[in-house]
Amino acid sequence: MKEYDIIVLGAGPGGYVAAIKAAHMGAKTAIIEKDDVGGVCLNWGCIPTKTLLKSAKVYQNIMKSEKFGVTIKDKGCVSIDWNGMQDRKDKVVKKLTGGVKSLLKKNGVDLYRGYGEIIDKNTLKVNDETIKTKNLILATGSTPRIPDIDGIEKAVDNGFVVTSKGILELNDIPNELIVIGGGVIGVEFATLYNALGSKVTILQRGDEILTNVDKDIRSTMTKILKREGVKIVYNVDTKGFKDNKIMATVDGKKEEFNADRILMSIGRVANTYQLDRIGIDIDKRGNVTTNEKMETNVKGVYAIGDMNGKYMLAHVASAEGIVAVENIMGENSKMSYDNAPSCIYGFPEIGTAGLTEQMAKDRGHDVIVSTFPISANGKALAEGESDGFIKIVADKKYGEVLGVHILSANATDMIAEAVTTMELEGTVHELAKSIHPHPTLSEIVMEAAHGAIDKPIHI
Repeated sequence: MKEYDIIVLGAGPGGYVAAIKAAHMGAKTAIIEKDDVGGVCLNWGCIPTKTLLKSAKVYQNIMKSEKFGVTIKDKGCVSIDWNGMQDRKDKVVKKLTGGVKSLLKKNGVDLYRGYGEIIDKNTLKVNDETIKTKNLILATGSTPRIPDIDGIEKAVDNGFVVTSKGILELNDIPNELIVIGGGVIGVEFATLYNALGSKVTILQRGDEILTNVDKDIRSTMTKILKREGVKIVYNVDTKGFKDNKIMATVDGKKEEFNADRILMSIGRVANTYQLDRIGIDIDKRGNVTTNEKMETNVKGVYAIGDMNGKYMLAHVASAEGIVAVENIMGENSKMSYDNAPSCIYGFPEIGTAGLTEQMAKDRGHDVIVSTFPISANGKALAEGESDGFIKIVADKKYGEVLGVHILSANATDMIAEAVTTMELEGTVHELAKSIHPHPTLSEIVMEAAHGAIDKPIHI
């Protein structure tokens, strides 16, 4: 029977990073995965969706080529090769998952392919092999939430209702797509299929989409989605499915909706099966309870990623994995979520980090708020990407940056500057004094910082 210092259950972005870090720190390490390494992110989430979004953006630019001074005499000859897009997506995924396998192997991590059955906190069984460990890191992720409503099982079985995984594997682009849920995943897929020509409708239970995003960013993104042709229906209570129809109420009144496909995007549920065997505490939301060291209530057992429900984000899972390993190896490492960035890959993108304006006020800060429009940025105008703005939220006393929220092309790349600034407890004064290269989109950060102190230069 093989024995390890650390066994990681699940090879998603939290699990495989934890395993590699453990190997770097000298621990004899194994990782168990029943599907492909990389988890949801690499196989059915982050990477596939961004690959398809890039294809959609290329198509969108071609169809709007006149604004770049490129004339296509017959736009009718421009068509979408859906199979070609899918092939490209699959090749990108295969390359990345292959890279992860290679990294695990080169770092001496033993990879077990199969379902990892928990016997006790120190013993696991994979296929017919039993292995032992001193420490266990749980990284089993989450699955899409499917509501218990009339007709849902039949609708899923016949392919009328799909999850975020199923919608990546469609044989063709639907003429009409309904997205149930106006969160991050719903908005990204609405953007994708709208750009590819589908008639897209978002059915939102409440009266706003993207409810966890700063209100000004949310409001502007909503306007852009509507301008581009996405229909948004608010205060919808989905009652059931019948004959490819959605039965619902809108503001309490009965309505029916028709579409070729329905994307069910109302959140995800932590995968916590088996954990009752070792007495792991589960909170009322169904997530594993962990402290800032990623420890569970069971000594020697840690939980990272979607299953602890802190932030269902790949990069947060990776950070948690490193924290868990460092604590196992004797370091005093703690996880902080205050500055964790969040990204939405729409057209344009959203990148946020830190506190929203309302959150900062609720915590008692006397806030300064500064915004700068993308339309005043030279690089944005040159690239034809002038939608959006940046918003900096800072504390008035010293100018400490509390939150940064960007709606712009490449916002998901630019937000890293904000994360670094806040991690160093930086101020708007330091951001304003930092020379930013010209012409770049990143100049908007400097401009908004000047606005927090006095006035932006270019408006």
